[in-house]
Amino acid sequence: MTTRWEPDVLGDDFERTTLDLGGAPDGPAVATLVRHVPDGPGAAPDRARPALLYVHGFNDYFFQRHLAERATEEGYAFHALDLRRCGRSLREGQVPHVVTELTEHVPELTAAARLLRREAGHDRLVVMGHSTGGLTASLWAHSLRRTGALDALVLDSPWFDLRARWFHRVVSTRVLDAVGPLDPLRVVASGVSAYSYHLHVDHGGRWEYDLALKPPDGPVRAGWLRAVRRGQARLARGLRIGVPVLVATSDRTGPNSLDNPDLDRQDTVLDVEQIAARAPLLGPDVTRLVVEGGVHDLVLSAPEPRERYLAGTFGWLADALAPDREVTALR
Repeated sequence: MTTRWEPDVLGDDFERTTLDLGGAPDGPAVATLVRHVPDGPGAAPDRARPALLYVHGFNDYFFQRHLAERATEEGYAFHALDLRRCGRSLREGQVPHVVTELTEHVPELTAAARLLRREAGHDRLVVMGHSTGGLTASLWAHSLRRTGALDALVLDSPWFDLRARWFHRVVSTRVLDAVGPLDPLRVVASGVSAYSYHLHVDHGGRWEYDLALKPPDGPVRAGWLRAVRRGQARLARGLRIGVPVLVATSDRTGPNSLDNPDLDRQDTVLDVEQIAARAPLLGPDVTRLVVEGGVHDLVLSAPEPRERYLAGTFGWLADALAPDREVTALR
């Protein structure tokens, strides 16, 4: 059955399709696959191009059209996935972003990869994950490490650990293990993120997006945070991702507050040193890219660091996808 594509809110050069994931207690579970169609609606995909699949983070959805345009210029067929209960995939009565295990996202990632590989006919697939999406994509890539499902993995400031002191990380995780299964919707953290608030054009930032889908004050719930901590614990034991991995971060971490003069030049959400420490645990072929002056979502950085990230990423991909590149075998 041929996939039915329809116009997307980003404009005439974007289309979307709904991936049906079956029923759930809170309504239909769906994900939304968005694609860039620079030649206009209904244009046949260029099968010779590698497919690039973008996966967003928490309290987020895909809106970064400039990333899609750059990927197209670099020779990729760009796609992005709004995960279940996120962005375009949120349905009436559902609580945004809530899952109790990150593995709940496996069906939509696998469905999107299958569509790009089998129906669209792309023989190479790159997955790019940001923040929580980077952690989720890493766990998914590890689970499919012997299948050849993807060819390279790019991680933009992946959430590999809780930004807190060791004692708090241990205690909070034990509390979540007790509370999360019993009261998964309990709000355990709330308030406005200075980083997220500052990004939007209405608040002095450079980006325009739907504040209903990416609000600066999205609450953190017990069940979801427990799922993240369990995913981070799995990473801490070591993964064996069988394709080249790029881990990109800012060069500095700073306070997530509006009075931080470097709010637009630091990762104020995650600790870049924590990410660096855990990056080698992903697998045998990991490269780091440090972006001076980058913010948490490197794609949303100021022009110069954003270009450093994009140029570094696509330069690395050209090498990672080279036909003569030696790939480390997994046992």
